[in-house]
Amino acid sequence: MAVGKKILELQKKREKVLLGGGEQAIEKQKAMGKRTARERIMALLDDNSFNEYDMFVEHVGRDFDMEKKSLPSDGVIIGTGTIYGAPVAVFAQDFTVAGGSLGLMHSRKITKIMDHALKMRMPLIGINDSGGARIQEGVNSLAGYGEIFFRNTISSGVIPQLSVILGPCAGGAVYSPALTDFVFVVDNISKMFITGPEVIKTVLGEEISMEDLGGARIHSEVTGNAHFFSLSEEECFEQIKKLITFIPWNNSKKARMFEPAEPLAKYNISTIVPEDPTLPYDVKDVIRAVVDNSDFFEIMELYARNIVIGFGRMGGRTTGFVANQPMEMAGVLDVDSSDKAARFIRYCDAFNVPIITLVDLPGYLPGVDQEHAGVIRHGAKLLYAYSEATVPKLTVILRKAYGGGYIAMSSRHLRADFVFAWPSAEIAVMGPEGAANIIFRKEITSAEDPDAMRKQKVEEYKAKFANPYVAASRGYVDAVIEPSETRRILMHSIEVSENKDVPMPHKKHGLPPF
Repeated sequence: MAVGKKILELQKKREKVLLGGGEQAIEKQKAMGKRTARERIMALLDDNSFNEYDMFVEHVGRDFDMEKKSLPSDGVIIGTGTIYGAPVAVFAQDFTVAGGSLGLMHSRKITKIMDHALKMRMPLIGINDSGGARIQEGVNSLAGYGEIFFRNTISSGVIPQLSVILGPCAGGAVYSPALTDFVFVVDNISKMFITGPEVIKTVLGEEISMEDLGGARIHSEVTGNAHFFSLSEEECFEQIKKLITFIPWNNSKKARMFEPAEPLAKYNISTIVPEDPTLPYDVKDVIRAVVDNSDFFEIMELYARNIVIGFGRMGGRTTGFVANQPMEMAGVLDVDSSDKAARFIRYCDAFNVPIITLVDLPGYLPGVDQEHAGVIRHGAKLLYAYSEATVPKLTVILRKAYGGGYIAMSSRHLRADFVFAWPSAEIAVMGPEGAANIIFRKEITSAEDPDAMRKQKVEEYKAKFANPYVAASRGYVDAVIEPSETRRILMHSIEVSENKDVPMPHKKHGLPPF
């Protein structure tokens, strides 16, 4: 009988906690198009797989009448569950409870599940929906953020860390997502900023909306802080689930193998790239023509579109792709594309994912704006990332590979394991037109018909240098291949690289050009 009463007491306590900030607060949350914290967890995880911890934790604030307030679960839900049967750790801030503000016990719950994820070597998924630090708890809130940031850093490169922004993420709180591997945002719901519109108006006298300051589109298209953009929470959760299928559970494992599948017949790799080197094409079609089932999962699709990054599978194995995009700025490298690619390369290297690089670019983007924006420093990040990576690195030169761009895009000189080139490849210090104008300047200017002479010299330069055979004759290119051979050769190269082992000099760590 006594046991029955205790169970009834437990059930009542649970029911109270499950109401979060109360029915009115929940209705307000849903009126904004947002799910509750627990609903989000249930939508993300496998059915009936969630196990919640620290449900009855309460805040410890005693100032500003805080001792009189009840904050169920202290505004954050933590626990473990599964996605497609594999374990994950998760936390979700509850905006219905004190605006999801972070106090001491709130942060301790988050750091507890972070420690659990690291110890158990499982992915960590954080759902952020918070007004920021709980002002009433003062420095305890700041200490909580610091403890979270430290754990984000220690876990980096060991377990996958995913941040989902499903509401405001303001002030110091934004640095935790910035330290994680992938950030997901939803249109009209996600907000990320250091300083809110009210403060900006007070200090600078400028009116700005929250969406323009740090909405989902801003962080997907302009700042590059977000990796995945969606139009609804449902779509966002599907993106997370798909990403999970591509990545390994920790840095000691490889991604799950899938049944191999041929690319779709509609992607004919032999006809995608135009014969005219001045015409653009969509490099994503080339990727779809070689990956299993033509399934390419792009990352940061809306940012720095002149380079494409993402995951596909080759013979069932997860593979990372980095490719110049001729459809955007002729595929040049610049500040943003260098950052985008370098970070992805380092992720692949940390988590044992082979990297395939598809090359077609005229080089680095020239201009005063790029120089002043630090293209030297940012461009060097790409060189550093490729040079440091010890996973299998395969390169296919599709068309143009000029100057520093040729070196930077996983060339043999940065220790690519296999470098292949299509017959259409042009490997040279610079484009034929520019090179001819410099090398043959005197002949051109002194000729009776300078234009005709320029055309003649351009053709001479093309015949001598703008082809893959000079590089192949030096061993910088392993094989000149037909486009139709690309998938087979890449799959074979990944297979023979399965047990690649590269001894590296002993050191604490290098110094990337941050």
